[in-house]
Amino acid sequence: MSSVSSQPHPPLQMLRQRRLALAATSVGNLLEQYDNLIYAYSATTLATLFFPSDSPTSGALSTFAVFAVGFFARPIGTVVFGHIGDRYGRRPALFISVVLMGLATALIGCLPTNDTAGMLAPTLLVVLRLIQGFAVAGEWAGSAAMLVEFAPEGKRGLFGSFNQVSTAAGFLLAAAVIAINTAVFPGDAMLSFGWRVPFLLGAVTAIVAAFLRFGLEETPAFAEQESGTAPRTSPLRTAFAHQKAAMLRGFCFTVGWTVAYFFFLTYLPTYLRTEAEVAEGVVNASTLVGLSVLTTSIVVFGLWSDRIGRKKLMLTGAAGFVLLSFPIMALLDTGSTAAVYTGQIIIALCLGCISGPGPAALAELFPTSVRYSALGIGYNFAVMAFGGTAAFLASGIVAATGTPLAVAILPTTAALVTLVTVYVMPESYRSPLR
Repeated sequence: MSSVSSQPHPPLQMLRQRRLALAATSVGNLLEQYDNLIYAYSATTLATLFFPSDSPTSGALSTFAVFAVGFFARPIGTVVFGHIGDRYGRRPALFISVVLMGLATALIGCLPTNDTAGMLAPTLLVVLRLIQGFAVAGEWAGSAAMLVEFAPEGKRGLFGSFNQVSTAAGFLLAAAVIAINTAVFPGDAMLSFGWRVPFLLGAVTAIVAAFLRFGLEETPAFAEQESGTAPRTSPLRTAFAHQKAAMLRGFCFTVGWTVAYFFFLTYLPTYLRTEAEVAEGVVNASTLVGLSVLTTSIVVFGLWSDRIGRKKLMLTGAAGFVLLSFPIMALLDTGSTAAVYTGQIIIALCLGCISGPGPAALAELFPTSVRYSALGIGYNFAVMAFGGTAAFLASGIVAATGTPLAVAILPTTAALVTLVTVYVMPESYRSPLR
């Protein structure tokens, strides 16, 4: 790996590095989100194999509880990768993160099941989910920081949006692989071996990420900081000393955003199958359509945020979830094919309004010297507390109330927190990076 250089990049070299940064961070983030999400999309199968129970709800609760466990490793990952990223560079932190994630995912595909290993099987699953959570904590903040720091003037929203384009594309890829895998391995074939295939593909992520990120240089903002004469201090200590208010804003902003992602994009497919009794093919196809709309809208809204500002779009998305979560769930609960597709598209557009400008808006809250650490703390702690537990809490609400529609209180309340936070956040799209 090349060392950090303080010399300015020639125009052609900078153009090449910007393109490589877009590819390396986007593909790495896509593959890492794929690794994380195939677990959620395989929830019903994993419940049968690792948590056999007479009650489908009980099995789903256990499976989503293990999904949530991975998020509790994020604080440790945030501290470790944030320190590496702010002290030694964005590149090594991102490289280690995605390779570790790919290996953990492939190992899940090699696990014995409850029938052959008893309690050892879910125990090993928990350990690997913890490794996944540790690794993914370093990816989101690092890729957002790198994209925004490589962005040319006036295009931070567009460049930053690729962080979420790749996240949505990771959801899309995971959903597509699960849909194809379900068609290729029907019934008992899925339970005997088919479920392993999407996880084993995680080995590919390490190879692809290593190849793409090997030739990537450090961002101009980080290189300029390293060329200075200021004494080095602990990024984490500096962040807590001077960026507490900004980290709190980042945390509160992320609450509604992450609940929307993990409620609507990971729990909702299970809800449609088990509560609304929608056919498997309709669930898979409508999820793919919604994710396709989301992926496209993120780029559009990211680009638009460079022209009209971040806040207007983010307020629109947050208000959409506050006002429409209950109507959307009621629409989906009808089980109608047209209603399911319509609901998925509305969700995608509301989420796109937040996800397009979101990465740039968060990155702009912090100075370069602590951006990786501070951005990761605000984002990952919110994801741990609210995103990772969204599916588990939603399953618990249904089990406790016996009223499936009651789950809509979760995205509604979370979106209200984000709405208030965005309202008081400063507009930053015309401000230079610190």
